[in-house]
Amino acid sequence: MKLAIDAMGGDNAPEAIVKGAVMAAEERKDLEITLVGDEAQIKPFLKDLPNISVLHTTERITGEDEPVRAVRRKKNASMVLTAKEVKEGRADGCISAGNTGALMSAGLFVVGRMEGVDRPALSPTLPTQDGKGFLMLDVGANVDAKPEHLLQYAVIGSIYAEQVRNIKQPRVGLLNVGTEDGKGSDLTKKAFELMKDAPINFIGNVESRDLLDGVADVVVTDGFTGNVALKTIEGTALTMFSMIKETFMNSFKTKLAAGLVKNDLRGLKDKLDYSEYGGAGLFGLAAPVIKAHGSSNDRAVYNAIRQACQMVELNVTSTISTTLKDIKAKEEQE
Repeated sequence: MKLAIDAMGGDNAPEAIVKGAVMAAEERKDLEITLVGDEAQIKPFLKDLPNISVLHTTERITGEDEPVRAVRRKKNASMVLTAKEVKEGRADGCISAGNTGALMSAGLFVVGRMEGVDRPALSPTLPTQDGKGFLMLDVGANVDAKPEHLLQYAVIGSIYAEQVRNIKQPRVGLLNVGTEDGKGSDLTKKAFELMKDAPINFIGNVESRDLLDGVADVVVTDGFTGNVALKTIEGTALTMFSMIKETFMNSFKTKLAAGLVKNDLRGLKDKLDYSEYGGAGLFGLAAPVIKAHGSSNDRAVYNAIRQACQMVELNVTSTISTTLKDIKAKEEQE
């Protein structure tokens, strides 16, 4: 198995990226990793491992670059060359913690869409109280969506949850303003009807307040709504931890109490740690493309690599494509 990784993408690149790759390469001798980026910056963090190679380039895409323009003009950028490794068959999948918009553009223009998918979805796995997590798609790849797109997201998410996350009959919910049938906008009403007849375990509408309680294993929505929900969840978690820390630092008594519950608080933080869930998959492309969190540490990069490996080994891309073709063929017959 071969993976290409953008070593220059993300806040902690290249150190965190390289160290995460080394962790994965040491664990799996059958995994070949190509790190794409500035060799002089990468080498200090590398170990002498036969299954890691470096594709040298000094050009990179930054967070300030306009995504589409950057992908088209910066042909030798580390992210673009990473995607090119997949397109030209030298890698089975790729990973980057860099500019999200640019990675989506590189995925579309370089890797390409899989047959049967109109629009790819950006899909992270988010934490729940029981520690199992849930997949949300889309969280920003497409601001505007049609009912057919949400149906595709539901099928894609269900296959990924079952094959990669090992959830039997994953519960698929449609994010809405209420749980009753018939609720919501024209988009959600039409998507609801399509999902009822799809080959998935569709449980109906779900509300955002129930997401972290684990109401569904897969939550489907349009990119605009999904991005707002994602940022709200992230912001609330950060604010709550900040408020808890401030409360415990108020006085000697609260500082003493903080010492007593320190391990419990660390456990809670770990439970909500994005790094344990890998990255956000760009589902609907011709090969696995994983967007790691911009602030990924080496552990998060390692888990993103593990996630990509699972997608390759389980042929998730071909299974999604085949299922969508079957749905389309059935619709045409009817």
